[in-house]
Amino acid sequence: MNNNDCKPISILLVDDDDIDAMGVERALNKMKLANPFFRARDGIEGLEMLRAQEIDQPFLLLLDLNMPRMSGIEMLRELRKDPALRSTVVFVLTTSDDDKDKVAAYNENIAGYVVKNKLDTGFDDLLQLLDHYWRLVEFPVIRP
Repeated sequence: MNNNDCKPISILLVDDDDIDAMGVERALNKMKLANPFFRARDGIEGLEMLRAQEIDQPFLLLLDLNMPRMSGIEMLRELRKDPALRSTVVFVLTTSDDDKDKVAAYNENIAGYVVKNKLDTGFDDLLQLLDHYWRLVEFPVIRP
């Protein structure tokens, strides 16, 4: 975060694509955002990290939909069923432009749906949006 008045928001990226994960990290570094950054390669690993409280609070989740073992929609459903995690702020970051996926994600109360190939400047626009978002929006601190 650039502003010392703001508490740093941790970012958990749940995505099996190494290239996209590097792109998000590059955008964080390019914008000089010092947010703690964590990555899981699928929904199972992401849930394990959250339940083990490995992610600093407050946090924001960037979630891909198409992953092995547990898809993003399946992870969202698990998050929303878990009393300790149901208030997690989630942005879907995916290649799917399918309306069925959008409806399924928004039905699980996501904060936004971003299609990767519509990001003109790579992940820079996304990180700029998120930087403004977490400066203005109050995040819940999830307690076990």
